[in-house]
Amino acid sequence: MDQDHEQRLRAAFTEAGPDTLVSRMGIRILEASAERVVGSMPVAGNTQPYGLLHGGASCVLAETLGSLGSALHAGPDLVTVGIEISASHHRGAVGGEVTGVATRLHGGRTMTTYEIVISDDQGRRICTARLSCLLRKAVPGKPPAGG
Repeated sequence: MDQDHEQRLRAAFTEAGPDTLVSRMGIRILEASAERVVGSMPVAGNTQPYGLLHGGASCVLAETLGSLGSALHAGPDLVTVGIEISASHHRGAVGGEVTGVATRLHGGRTMTTYEIVISDDQGRRICTARLSCLLRKAVPGKPPAGG
């Protein structure tokens, strides 16, 4: 893996600007490699009307972690695009932080799949998600770099 590419990817996810979803959700990347990505997010500010962690917020955390792992797997010549996510919400979280651990299940030339387990501060499983990403030479709908 190109070290410069890896550092740029990590910075894109860990130093997200204020206009990114990662920043708005309060997601922090704690550990990142192609095999495993760990990140956390506060429950406060990411709740639904009943005061529980919003299921969509869990999906955003899961897709962020899995996408970073996929991008690290892809390397500098490919981009990763999420094509499918599924999530089972096991219990509600009402405060503190949740932590997600994305583990690579498949890392191929054109596709990656990650399982993401999200737990609360007490280590109880909140959500189990699975993300599949397509690896492409360019971002869909965007001209290739330099062209």
